[in-house]
This record gives sequence, C-alpha cells and structure tokens, in this order.
Amino acid sequence: MGSARFRGLLPSQVVAGESKGTGRLGTETLVQVDGRRLRLTNLDKVLYPANGFTKGQVVDYYTRVAPAMLPHLADRPVTMVRLPDGVEGERFFEKRCPGHRPNWLATVPLDADSEIRACCVDDLPGLVWTANLAALELHPPQARAADPWCPTAMVFDLDPGAPAGIVDCARVALDVRDLLGQLGLQVVAKTSGSKGIHLSVGLRPVASADATKAFALAVGRILESRDAKRVTVNMARDQRPGRVFVDWSQNDRHKTTVCAYSLRATPVPGVSTPVSWDELVAVVDHGDADTLRFEPADVIERVAADGDFYAGSLAGNQELPELS
Repeated sequence: MGSARFRGLLPSQVVAGESKGTGRLGTETLVQVDGRRLRLTNLDKVLYPANGFTKGQVVDYYTRVAPAMLPHLADRPVTMVRLPDGVEGERFFEKRCPGHRPNWLATVPLDADSEIRACCVDDLPGLVWTANLAALELHPPQARAADPWCPTAMVFDLDPGAPAGIVDCARVALDVRDLLGQLGLQVVAKTSGSKGIHLSVGLRPVASADATKAFALAVGRILESRDAKRVTVNMARDQRPGRVFVDWSQNDRHKTTVCAYSLRATPVPGVSTPVSWDELVAVVDHGDADTLRFEPADVIERVAADGDFYAGSLAGNQELPELS
C-alpha cells in the first residue's frame, strides 16, 4: 500500500508521509499520527484470507473507531492478541509491553502484585502502533491501573454451548437486565464478536473484584434456578451443550475481557460490537442471529449514527447492592 492510498483511508489526524519501499521489516510507510512519527510495515499483507482484509484495513478501522474505543482502554493494562501472519497463522498473547515500543508509549503494571509492565493504550498513536503489530484483539481488565483492586464494572460473559447460539444469549441477556433492573442497576450490552454476548454494569470503583464476582455468580444462580435447561453457571464444558453459560468468573481480578470495538481473530473480521436493548429484543422476537454479526464498516457507521451504546460501562455512578 503506497502512501497516497494510505492517506485516503485514514482520517485527518493521520498525515501520510513517505513510502520507504522494502526495508528490514518489509514494505514500510512513515506516517505522522497526532504528531507522533510511526513506521508502518506491510500494509498490503492479508490478515483475514477469507475476505482479503489487510493490515492496512486493520489500521484504518482502529483509527476510525478510536474516539469510541479509547475510553474503554484508557488507564488500563492491555493484553494484546497478536497474529502477525493473520488469523490462519499462529497467535500469541502478549502481556508484557514489547521492549521495541516507542519511548512515548506509557506502560503500567499488569496487576497490583506483578512486575510485568503492560502497554497502556491511551491515544490514537498508541492504538495505531498496536494495530501495526497485528494485535488484532485488545483485552483490558475491569479495573484501572491506578486502582487494580476495585473494578469499574461488573461483567457477565454469556457463552452458548452448541446447539445454543447468540439468540439464546440474547434471551438470557434480557433476563439479566430485568433482574438487575429490579435492583436499580443499569446494564449495557455488546456482542463478543464471535458467538456470545457481554454485559457490563458500570460501578463506582469501591467494591472489590471478589465482591463483583460473587454478585455475578449469585445472579447466574438465580437464572439457573429459574430455567436450568437454558442457563448454567457450571464451568464444566460437558454441562454446557444447549445451555448458556453465565461466566461470572470474568470478574476475577486477574482476568481480562475483549475490549468494546476490538476486532476478533475470526475467519472474517468480526467486532465486539455494542448493541442496544431494542436490537436484542428484536433478535429474540425474530430469531435472526445474523443481525448481531458486525464487520468493521458496519461498526463505523453505527458509531457515527448512534454513538457508543457501551458508554454506560464507564459510568461509575452505581454501587453494588449488598447480597442478602
């Protein structure tokens, strides 16, 4: 991809520089991103062979979605899922921020008791830099680095066991919303970008991760007691076929969840996409799973039209009720 085409793909805060031809890291293009000089490599490389989606398009997507995505990454250690040879090649989780990072890229402790320094992706240059690493997926924890003991949200990862699917997850999501609504808690939703649904309850960061995990398990048990044929909180995979697993353990202090707006390492580039409750109701009513599958272009259009449906995850104005 030459610099002229690159200029056409990216928004105005990215200023294309010059194409450097083939160098030590392959075909290189130098760009200025919000005043930071970045060397982007192999932008023509296909990372999603099923539809020919290239690394340049990955960079372009993350640049365009940055205003909505960055608040969900800010001030948090990020675990990157890197696929340098694309989704059909090897993948690896990178928790330690690479030593070859730019000197302006901030790092934070991976956890309160960890010596590992993780990348902190707070701005557009940092997000473009991670995209250039083919870090297709970005996974932050529920807590900010400054206060790793107290999460800013409680999450529910709804994971269907075949033949259950995302429509079944949407039904359970509505049940979780209604149950928590009775407790005065507002919930937001996003697709996992694969087969499930993630729910988040933005919290004032005063409760511990142990408390949010216990609360999420209690909610899951209530739903399981009401409909054990459809819902389980049992982690054993042989207990999941045909049921939706309410994964309460995602609230563990050491776990991360794929970020809102992150690409997924699926055959075609799925996105973990915030959705409205009206959309989930419609999916349950009509049973059309395809309406909850979004690719990068769809997501950019949705954000432009509707803003961030997942902003409530960062609200920070709710407190976790006491468990009775």
